[in-house]
Amino acid sequence: MNTRVIDGEIITSRLDDARVYEGVRTRRVIACLIDYLFIAILTIPFALLVLLLGLLTLGLGWALFSVLVPIVAAIYIWNTLGGPGQATSGMKLMGIRLERLDGTRIDGLTALVHSVLFWAGNAILTPLVLLVTLFSDRKRALHDLLLGTVVTRTDR
Repeated sequence: MNTRVIDGEIITSRLDDARVYEGVRTRRVIACLIDYLFIAILTIPFALLVLLLGLLTLGLGWALFSVLVPIVAAIYIWNTLGGPGQATSGMKLMGIRLERLDGTRIDGLTALVHSVLFWAGNAILTPLVLLVTLFSDRKRALHDLLLGTVVTRTDR
């Protein structure tokens, strides 16, 4: 075990260091907005394909517009948050990443479930999702508590 002493406090793990959580809440919100932009941009070429498919199928293909954004978002989350960097593009720009408390890597399925829980929590309990971060250890959101994950800064 890698034990360090920082400011008189014994740190046994990187996740025990309070400095890796400084400013995480604000960075998460900004990263989320950046990811909205990336998903919107990624949706455009697929929307053009669905438009073409709808023309070829006399309008039947246009039913795919109803699920287009969630499918693009799911693929984006699976490949970025569930990838080797354990962060979406917005999270990378903001210098944060998602980690499991047990130290194992975030896989695509966990990343997707994390995202779905985030959206379900926002749809049902909008203020509670962010309020939990004010009172939880390590500034964890409701869906982080459910999955045993935490968002940390990469620069500390």
